[in-house]
Amino acid sequence: MSASEAVQAAPARRSLQPLLFGLTIVAVLVLLFGVPWWTLVVADARWPTAVLVAGTILFVGALVAFPVLMYLGHGRRQRDWAARTGDTILGVIWVMFVWALLGNVLRLVLVIAGVADPVRSRIAAAAIAAVSLLLVVWGYAEAMRVPRIKRVDVTIPRLGAGLDGVRVVLLTDTHYGPINRARWSARVVAAVNELDADIVCHTGDIADGTVSERREQAAPLGDVRARLARTYVTGNHEYFGEAEGWLDQMRELGWEPLHNRHVVVERDGCRLVVAGVDDATAASSGRPGHHADHAAALADVGPDLPVLLLAHQPKQIGAAVAHGVDLQISGHTHGGQIWPFQYLVRLDQPAVHGLSRHGDRTQLYTSRGTGFWGPPLRVFAPSEITVLTLRAAKPIEFHNHLEGPSSAAKRG
Repeated sequence: MSASEAVQAAPARRSLQPLLFGLTIVAVLVLLFGVPWWTLVVADARWPTAVLVAGTILFVGALVAFPVLMYLGHGRRQRDWAARTGDTILGVIWVMFVWALLGNVLRLVLVIAGVADPVRSRIAAAAIAAVSLLLVVWGYAEAMRVPRIKRVDVTIPRLGAGLDGVRVVLLTDTHYGPINRARWSARVVAAVNELDADIVCHTGDIADGTVSERREQAAPLGDVRARLARTYVTGNHEYFGEAEGWLDQMRELGWEPLHNRHVVVERDGCRLVVAGVDDATAASSGRPGHHADHAAALADVGPDLPVLLLAHQPKQIGAAVAHGVDLQISGHTHGGQIWPFQYLVRLDQPAVHGLSRHGDRTQLYTSRGTGFWGPPLRVFAPSEITVLTLRAAKPIEFHNHLEGPSSAAKRG
């Protein structure tokens, strides 16, 4: 191929990309809505015509409305009512899709048991509908509740004895958004203040929307109490809106925004570096001065000081290992939020939730998140307010088992 032909082929391939992307989205939506429709309404259930028609209208209507609602709710001019409706449809249809697929197991059991259609298909459809309804109701309650407190001890060998037992409370992914959760926010803060924290951290995705739109929901964060520090870093959702605005807002609320910088806290003569970096997506956001810069965040940090790093995404752990961080705390994954989405999250992140070790020194704690994004549901992925109690390594005790003449004589 000549150079001119290659130049002509490249734009042609690029012009096909939007079409292929659009076709992929259409295929995904048809599967997402089509599988539950077929399983519940059609299959071999032989429902009365009225049920078949009503069910088809419901699914087709939801399928057509969904992309429109998502565009209106999450586009440039966000409309909260559309976001609430579209997000709820997404959560409900995901639950139904998953359990429609799993319903084939029940169908197989009924085949083995000798149950014929249409009874077999009607039993399967009823079971899928009942389980989906139960999980949606329960998942909504789980999403809207004040998160449970999760307590984890983390041993940091370089931690000084004076800092042993320091309590770090982690909030992340509050996602103040289309559903006004100002009262929920106040109850979360009250729960945090009962924990008597030394350090409180927020690792990003504070809100979906501008500061002016979500100010009321974020305002209770100003009442968070901590003995040593309150620190915050940006998440990827800040870069969908106004990252600088949220950095300024958290500063006004009395928090320390760790925009590729660190603070040092001290207790009983021992020091701990609390550092933070921008989210992994900051560099591609087009905002000047925003990118994850571990070197800047840890500039002038003594080599013997333990480092606690705030970084929104678990996959930022590689740079943390390279810079000798002792503990990185992250969110972003939501623990999958709606089962079994965590298996897809795991394809993109090194951890979905919990404490993990990376390299010789570095540990990573990944929170399931304090709030939720999009669908107001949490299914088998409970939210959490995390209390990380930092522990200094206990010194190794050496016992002298050699006995001298005097000790032997005493025992004799």
